[in-house]
Amino acid sequence: MKKTSKLYYGAAYYDEYMPCSRLQKDMDLMRKAEFNLIRIAESTWSTWEPNDGEFDFTHLHRMLKAAQDAGIDVIVGTPTYAIPPWLARKYPDILAVTHHGQELYGHRQNMDITHPGYLFHAERIIRRLMKEIQPYTHVIGIQIDNETKHYDTCSPRVQQMFCAYLKKQYPDIQAFNAEFGLNYWSNRVQDWADLPDIRGTINGSLGAEFKQFQRNLVTEFFHWQEGIIRTYLRPDQLVTHNFDFSWRNYSYGYQPDVNQYDAAQPLDIAGCDIYHPGEDLLSGAEIAFGGDVARSLKKTNYLVLETQAQGNHGWLAYPGQLRLQAFSHLAGGADCVEYWHWHSIHNAIESYWKGVLSHNLKENATYRECMSIGADFARLSNDLLHLSKHNRIAMMMSNRSNTAFTYFPAGSINDQNTVVRWLYDACYRMNLEMDCISDTCAAPDQLAAYDLIILPSVYSMSKELITSLDTYVKNGGHLLASFRSAFADEHLKIYADDQPYGLTDCFGITYDQFTDPGRTTLSGKAAAFEKQPVLSDWMELLIPKDTQTEVIANYDHPYWNAYAAVTHHPYGKGSAAYIGCFMDNASLEVILKTLMERFHITVSGEHFPLIRREGINQNGEKITYFFNYSNDTVSYTVPYHGTELIEDTTVYAQDTAALKPWGFHILKKDPVK
Repeated sequence: MKKTSKLYYGAAYYDEYMPCSRLQKDMDLMRKAEFNLIRIAESTWSTWEPNDGEFDFTHLHRMLKAAQDAGIDVIVGTPTYAIPPWLARKYPDILAVTHHGQELYGHRQNMDITHPGYLFHAERIIRRLMKEIQPYTHVIGIQIDNETKHYDTCSPRVQQMFCAYLKKQYPDIQAFNAEFGLNYWSNRVQDWADLPDIRGTINGSLGAEFKQFQRNLVTEFFHWQEGIIRTYLRPDQLVTHNFDFSWRNYSYGYQPDVNQYDAAQPLDIAGCDIYHPGEDLLSGAEIAFGGDVARSLKKTNYLVLETQAQGNHGWLAYPGQLRLQAFSHLAGGADCVEYWHWHSIHNAIESYWKGVLSHNLKENATYRECMSIGADFARLSNDLLHLSKHNRIAMMMSNRSNTAFTYFPAGSINDQNTVVRWLYDACYRMNLEMDCISDTCAAPDQLAAYDLIILPSVYSMSKELITSLDTYVKNGGHLLASFRSAFADEHLKIYADDQPYGLTDCFGITYDQFTDPGRTTLSGKAAAFEKQPVLSDWMELLIPKDTQTEVIANYDHPYWNAYAAVTHHPYGKGSAAYIGCFMDNASLEVILKTLMERFHITVSGEHFPLIRREGINQNGEKITYFFNYSNDTVSYTVPYHGTELIEDTTVYAQDTAALKPWGFHILKKDPVK
């Protein structure tokens, strides 16, 4: 597994976007701030190839030579995510046909990534670019494309590819009809030539399978680009990609349009783009979640290839917050923090997505805070590089379940990421660190690495996964599932049996009715609620199967009070808990704290806005980060004798330490003598 040789700190840089020539000045400013990495080229196909077959790499060589002279390393992005106008003119059908019709030229990521003309010209520009950069030893790696997705490509040609994909899986067309329930509304297909346009389907199973097929196209695209790149790569260079996340005006949840665990396989190091609310809304949750996903893709350190410096409107960091954000990334296991971008752009759609420098291109408060971060990254690189995390909790990510929620919402919850972040954020506030594992690679030996597996409404489960989870609990693991877990198979076909399918003995409950909570609330002796719980959207009427099932909370309602809402059940050497309803955050934390006691998992007294994150550095030393995500001073108890690295001071176990608003400490444990 390739790793970086140092902590990297830098920004995306675009000489071709500048309103004036100032390359040397920018390099000088970067070195002054101890930036040691820039990312270039991923957006500039029309600059490198202004006309078909006519190449001009002037800006590329200007940037590479200037960075080389300044001692700044470079990651070069392949420029394939934004096609030039001449390519759209040459192949009118290169613009993706989607569920909403054909794209128009103008925005990025508007093309069909399977189009033969696109692939031909993309390969040509990649090969030319790779040849141009070969002499430069400070190019440390290549970024494949940029935030790649399938862009909902579903042209007639793509649908023919999908038909071939189905025929390979189902040589018997009648088996296909049965598997996908196509008798409904006379959708049964007797000849593959009659497979209708997928854009019109009302069948959630078939629609979801097409989404899976589209995600597979992205994985194939990554392998295709990686194969080209590696023919030119030096042994010391790395291949990466900047995976992004689902978007709710900032990075929110697991990306539904990419099987990121599969797409990351050809990469040496996974990268990610993490954007988040700022100012009073800065919580660190998005930084933690994005980092936990990125780290889990290859089970090792990752690169933050884009995050905000000033960023979008309302994200401007208070004094000290930029430092807090940068070190929060390192606490998740990042070995690099890069801003998008260095300079604020003076035209086009991202003009107000501000970089390190504002539109006047002068030093400012953000730049001066970057100087302090760069100095500390350089000084502490040996201590903070390659942080290794050994989390005992894992949350399962499931693209198929996410797709299911778009077809079959839970009340108003039409995105499974709502449930993912509901559970993840509650654990984050309680300082329970975790990995994020895929439902596609959850073999028993992989699950056994964890004390607790959390299923955030993992609606779609194969029988193999269900069996693995059952065995995991029998062998001593603990399982926590929320409502709508284990309801349908991998094709979203609902299991015709008791729910949660195949796990009723494991959870010690079943149910066959669910409804909107309305005025329902919760009660129960095991869970001490300080305020009356508020339920919304979804509740399942849980029925305990045996006397060993402990009811943690009942529904408090004139008619539904006979049913359980939250349960815990010993099973084999382990145990399993089930949360049957969606509730407010405070009540969820009460439930989780109660269940963690049953799972024998320690919940510390530390709670948001005090966040604690830990790991082992490359030297085998324990590193503990304490972050204060608030405008108030908070205190914590020092966990061991050691050194506070930012101030280089000695700390002693059980002492009380204070963190200023938006402040942080980094502790390194003294070696045991």
